[in-house]
Amino acid sequence: VFNVQGNLIILNIYIYIIYIIKNVCVSGLSLHHLGGPHPSVFRLYSPGGRMEDWCTLDPFQAGGPSCPGFNSSHGLILISPGWSLDGMMESWVLRLASGLEQSLAEVNVVVTDWLRLAHQHYPIAVQNTRAVGKDVATLLRWLQLSPKRVHLIGYSLGAHISGFAGSYFRGSEKLGRITGLDPAGPLFEGMSPVDRLSPDDADFVDAIHTFTQERMGLSVGIKQPVAHQDFYPNGGTFQPGCDLHNIYHHITEYGLHGFEQTVKCAHERSVHLLIDSVLHRDRQSVAYVCRDQDAFERGLCLDCRRRRCPRLGYHAHHGHGGTVGKKLFLKTRARMPYKLYHYQFKVQFTNHLKGMRPSLIIALTGTNEEIGELPIQFEEEVSGNRTYAFLITLERDIGDLMMLRVQWQSTALWKSVWTRMHTILPWGNMAAPPQLSVGRISVKVGETQKRTSFCPATEDGQHFQASEEKLFVRCQENHQKQRRKKHNLA
Repeated sequence: VFNVQGNLIILNIYIYIIYIIKNVCVSGLSLHHLGGPHPSVFRLYSPGGRMEDWCTLDPFQAGGPSCPGFNSSHGLILISPGWSLDGMMESWVLRLASGLEQSLAEVNVVVTDWLRLAHQHYPIAVQNTRAVGKDVATLLRWLQLSPKRVHLIGYSLGAHISGFAGSYFRGSEKLGRITGLDPAGPLFEGMSPVDRLSPDDADFVDAIHTFTQERMGLSVGIKQPVAHQDFYPNGGTFQPGCDLHNIYHHITEYGLHGFEQTVKCAHERSVHLLIDSVLHRDRQSVAYVCRDQDAFERGLCLDCRRRRCPRLGYHAHHGHGGTVGKKLFLKTRARMPYKLYHYQFKVQFTNHLKGMRPSLIIALTGTNEEIGELPIQFEEEVSGNRTYAFLITLERDIGDLMMLRVQWQSTALWKSVWTRMHTILPWGNMAAPPQLSVGRISVKVGETQKRTSFCPATEDGQHFQASEEKLFVRCQENHQKQRRKKHNLA
């Protein structure tokens, strides 16, 4: 029985095999084999019924759009799906179109049906993205809408289609916005901006990267930044809830198509994060500028000064000048709604236990509720007079943080060593129990930017013995600051 790491190796062997087979076997194919100069179809979303029954917008038809549901005074959102292995439209397309139409006022929602070009070997589908991008640009010119009111949303290869459309459309004005949902990586990674989605393609370009895990030189989603705002939920490499335990079943049932079934979860998570942002306006996920995921996990990046913390998804906007060219990180839940609340903890240790990487259990008490038993494992040895930072995420808003309960969770090894030493040297104080000393704990809430310091509730409260729990309350200085603020407001 293979573990998860073994599953990853097998999965990536299949990715590599698929990629090599399709590059070698189909290098001679081209667009004209598909029979027809304009195989892209644009369907106007209509509630109810099948997608095939939606009214078609034909930019090569004389006159303007004749679909009864189309309103030329409204804005336009155009959704472009990605590569297709089975020639079927993905189910998420209908869900996204429906959510946008129901949640937004005065908008036309259109879907790019390029299945005839998408249902090809991958390198050929990549070639076809330029042709589809030209068709999209032709449609936009034919509709004669204000470019600022056009928002292109593209998933995987559809993200690059949207980029090409913006590039071909460009004139005196750029398109208003392009959103790339885990833009495809193979044959786009490392390419010049003119050969992929880039910030030049619209006034505002945002991208959500959800499956950039690289093996054998390949990643399904593109790793490099391609937008004004590049979001990397959970580091962008993989997503919670997208385990690979079903890979054997997928390969047995679908053969090479098992690749699509297995990677679908993390790659497609980008779509569901966007849908979540549309459906749950009261639970918007906030992202933070950071140099990399490691620094983010250590809680070093929850700074929202200079408008550096945009929302993830539909409600992201270009007003966050401090985010241009920067990577944005956040943690999410495994299921919708995906929002988590981010807390930066800084713990000051005042003594040094040689070779110790302590484990703590922290319980938080807020004005709304209490959250207990959050395990914290330090990855490095602690030393005295140093402060260590880490990140904690919660699924619910517990309100203003009022106090902490902290327990030093001793390991079985420490207990065994201390018990043996106490048995051998039972007299006097020669074998004092190990002790951990904590000066103060500082907590910053990412979503509210509130910072609070906590001090031991008693004079001896900073000294821990193994398995001992201590109470930390708001430091006196917090109350003094609050009184000064109230006085100033008065």
